[in-house]
This record gives sequence, structure tokens and C-alpha cells, in this order.
Amino acid sequence: MHLDELPTPALVLEYPVLLRNLQLMQQRTQLWGVALRPHAKTHKCAEIAHLQLRLGAIGLTVATLTEAYFFANAGVEDITWAFPLPLWAVEPALELARHIRLRLLLDNITAAKALSDACAHHGQRVHVWLEVDCGARRSGLDPKSPLLLHVAEFVARSPWLELDGLLTHAGHAYRAASPEELRLIALQEQELLLEASHRLQQAGIPILGISIGSTPTIMASETLLPGISEVRPGNYVFYDYTQVLLGSCRLSDCALTVLATVVSHQPSAEHFVIDAGALALSLDPGPQHLMPVPSFGAVMEITDGTARLDPDVRISRLTQEHGLVAATQPGHLEKRYRVGDRVRILENHSCLTAALHDYYWVCDSAGNIMSCWPIARQRSFVDKSAVPSFRSLPEDSTPF
Repeated sequence: MHLDELPTPALVLEYPVLLRNLQLMQQRTQLWGVALRPHAKTHKCAEIAHLQLRLGAIGLTVATLTEAYFFANAGVEDITWAFPLPLWAVEPALELARHIRLRLLLDNITAAKALSDACAHHGQRVHVWLEVDCGARRSGLDPKSPLLLHVAEFVARSPWLELDGLLTHAGHAYRAASPEELRLIALQEQELLLEASHRLQQAGIPILGISIGSTPTIMASETLLPGISEVRPGNYVFYDYTQVLLGSCRLSDCALTVLATVVSHQPSAEHFVIDAGALALSLDPGPQHLMPVPSFGAVMEITDGTARLDPDVRISRLTQEHGLVAATQPGHLEKRYRVGDRVRILENHSCLTAALHDYYWVCDSAGNIMSCWPIARQRSFVDKSAVPSFRSLPEDSTPF
């Protein structure tokens, strides 16, 4: 089977590029002498996770408790849930922590106390990281605030919480306007955590690990400062148009694309329509401050195995299933992109795009289908045994 035979939209994963990306990141971290704990929210795929672990990753990072359960059931035994612990999740997280080494994230005293109390009730210890804000202004403790010391002291005193160290994510790296600014953010990410670690250790609180990482900051770094113990990039498995624009990778490093079909191209129109809309590409606008023209992804042309981006078109608008691809200049679409033609779209954000599809169509460099890998895109964490089915409702009941 070949890509030309696939129904569209289809999520295409080039295996040789994927494998090269995994190997190069593993080599990079080994050269630095730090552990690699990749963020699996990007791929949500057991097959890719096992590749990462076989190559040397020490475990995985996940974004949701559902992901943690999925990868634990797939045989992963060391997982960091890198999301501030919700109070509702304390009990199911502790249940999972009885079977694997699950590391939880705290950035406030309320969650820390709730977790410690639950652990005491069960007579169970659990691993935790303290999240520190290194500039993203999302979640995490201010590294210079009294609150960091207060939460750290509570965790260190609790006999039930085992403090692994400090963790951060430089999400603001995606707003960098130049390679120089990106390198500065990468350095500040490390410096702020090391300074926070020194401050806590001066107060008598041992900090065993420092966990950092995003794909842009890791790729912008030539080396890491002494004291960094692990990194958690995720997007590097696929890369995407955003990473190309940031300078984190080359176009040839992008392993994931969306295959689509031209379904409408009216005579003399300066646009055409593909069957990949918001539910195939996502509505992530990408780093528009770096784009030649705003676009919900880039149209790729592949000739003799070499990929290039078509500068004459941009994905100007997405509805649920329609993608409108417009000419950047009048006349650029003449006799091009006819109904029935196939196009490959390099998505703005591979993590979001992957989460919209059920499978990766895994192919070789010639477009021959090698396998089909499922994507664990489930969102809800539900104890189904506690939820009555609709069949249990009285026969005369109506929902409205």
C-alpha cells in the first residue's frame, strides 16, 4: 500500500525521519550527561514510547492522568505527570503510584497538603516535583518568592512526600523573535532553577534533581550548566512548521504531515479547498511573528524525495472539515492544484494535530505504508464502574 491509496485526511509519519530524530536527541543528552525523559503528550503512542525507552530514555513525561494510565498499561514504569496536581486526581494518582513510579507536580500548598493527607491515610509515599516558573507565566512558583520556600519546607517535612527536585518549562521560548533571544531564554531557564535550588539547599532542603526542557530550548543549547539532571523535550520526535521557523530543525527533520486532497478549485479562483480542516490540522496559528504570511500550516512540495515549502500559497482559513488554501499573489494558482490532487501539509503544531487523529500511517521514505499505529487520544478520566448506564434510567424518563 502507498500513500497515494490512503483516504484523506491522513496523518503521515515518516519512520526513517522519526527514528533519526529519536536517535539524535538521545545522543545529544548522553553527550551532556543528563537523563532524557521525553514528553509523550506529543505522540500519545505506545510504539513511539517503546522506541524512546529502548534508545535510552529513563521514563516518560505526560500531560494528563489518562496518558499516565495509558502508558503504564503499555509497560512504562517511570512517569512524571507534568501538570499541577488537581485535587480530584489525588486518589486515582495514588492508585497508579502503587503500581509504577509516578512523579507528581506541585506548585501550591493546598494540593501539597491534600496529597500528604491522602498518603498518610493510605500509608503510602509518593514522588513529587515542585514546579518553578522560569518566565512562561503559566503555572509554577516564583523562584524568588517566599512561597517557594514555604511549599518546599512543607514537602520536605512531610514523611509521605519524596521531593525529587525542581521542574520547569520555558513555554515562552515559542515567543522568541530570534535565535539569540531563544538562546538567552534557554540559559535563563537553567540559571533560574539552579539559583532556586541553591536557595532551598541553603535553607536545609535537599534538591536532588533539576528537570528542564522544551524542544526549542534544548535545540538552542550547545551545552547545559552543571547541576541540570534531566530534560523533557517532546516535539522533537516530529518537529513541525513552528520548529522550522524557530530554527530548532530543518525541513528535512519534520517527520509528520497531513495528507489531504483538493476537493474544489473553481475556475479563475485565487484559492482552492482541501479536505483537511480544523479537525485535521488544528487552529493553532503558529508563531505569526516569524511567518512570511499568516498560515495554518505550510503546503509541502516533494520532488524526487526532496521537500520544499510552496511560497505561493498559504492556508488562510479553516472550518471544521474545509481547508481554504489561498494564493499569496494573483495568478500563482493558474493550472496548479487541480481537483483530485494530493497535498502534504506541514502542520503548525504537531502535538495538537496528532491529538486530532486516530492513527499514524507509518511509511518509508518512498511513501510505502509500513504500519498503522494507534494514537491514544482519550481525554476523560472516568471510573466507569461508578457511572450508571443510560439503561438504568426509568423507561418513562426523558432527557429533556
